[in-house]
Amino acid sequence: MALIRAVDLFFQFLYLMILARVFLSWVPAANNSSIARFIYQVTEPILEPFREIFSRFMPKGPGLYLDLSPIAALFVLEVARHFILNILIRMTF
Repeated sequence: MALIRAVDLFFQFLYLMILARVFLSWVPAANNSSIARFIYQVTEPILEPFREIFSRFMPKGPGLYLDLSPIAALFVLEVARHFILNILIRMTF
């Protein structure tokens, strides 16, 4: 049971870090803090592959660029969380 709770907490931590990064993107002045650097270091390895995929379909150019990578990452993390927890629960019971 402790392993299941630890895995669930890990995914919750990742969700919060991604949401915090989204909010930080709205406040550019906050990006210089040590907390912001930590959040970027934690979330960049997760978001970069999604940003790479989306850049093929939505190339950057003049005008507004909408980064959908956090939404995709949260979706994939939720699917992975569900899959992993189901496996752990089945192994436990």
